[in-house]
Amino acid sequence: MMSDFVSGFWGIYITVIVVAGFVGLAALLITQSKTSVKPGQQAETMGHVWDGDLQEYNNPLPRWWMMLFYLTLIFGAVYLVLYPGLGTFPGIRGWTSVGQYNEERAQAEAKYLPMFNKYLQMDLKAVAADPQAHEMGQRLFQTYCIQCHGSDARGAKGFPNLVHHDWQYGGDPQTIQTTILGGRHGQMPAWGSVLGEEKVKDVANYVLKIAGKQFDADRASRGETTFKTICASCHGPDGHGNTAVGAPNLTHPSGVWLYGGTEKTIIETITNGRNNQMPAWKDFLGEGKVHLLAAYVWSLSNLPQQPAQ
Repeated sequence: MMSDFVSGFWGIYITVIVVAGFVGLAALLITQSKTSVKPGQQAETMGHVWDGDLQEYNNPLPRWWMMLFYLTLIFGAVYLVLYPGLGTFPGIRGWTSVGQYNEERAQAEAKYLPMFNKYLQMDLKAVAADPQAHEMGQRLFQTYCIQCHGSDARGAKGFPNLVHHDWQYGGDPQTIQTTILGGRHGQMPAWGSVLGEEKVKDVANYVLKIAGKQFDADRASRGETTFKTICASCHGPDGHGNTAVGAPNLTHPSGVWLYGGTEKTIIETITNGRNNQMPAWKDFLGEGKVHLLAAYVWSLSNLPQQPAQ
């Protein structure tokens, strides 16, 4: 259980190990520093011989070398007093990685927040046309978005392409900003157990038909009725989708398809459904950064793009 790892025992355990290791090293240094060879006396061998005549001697370490070891121990002792290292003891400076992060973040916000707020007061399209704002939005995108949407913003399987004009929830600047701020949860229900294998194939071929792809005419004819009875409630009777619920447009022949537009993939989607999550960035980035990011994303499909710096 997680409580086993946050009990007081582990703090004591770590303290004992650190102190024991520290004392052991100090004792080793002290004993070795007492090793000496009197003038005119030869150092004793340790009884180890290699290659016939290569022997190990008990020579004392040079004093300058010993001093370096002692300085290391002193540094370690001072560090353990000032900073965390002895179990739950926080150190007299009270330093924490979280505290340092918050301090650095506060400094960064004090420096950059006025700039973000300036753009926050501007219309998103005006922000998208501003060269400095565009560069800032591009850096934000490269930092937080390319892991899913790719460095060219063309997406990947399960992650939308952001450089075309087909948007599941709408591609106007305000909607893009709403998406980034609050995230999206897209869900396609599984219909395999309801329709059965044959009807799923029929619907898939009808989808291929309205997308302008190769299809089985007989199956598509049968699938049209099922599509308009069940699927049209989300995707619309003509398959053009519904941005209000995030239902994608199914009429693209070249494929703005989130999971792929082959017959096999469409059958898989209808049978098993899909469940996709776009995280919300409001709390992490703040409205100012999201404003710049939304303007940049909108510009990808609406303004000429400059080569990445």
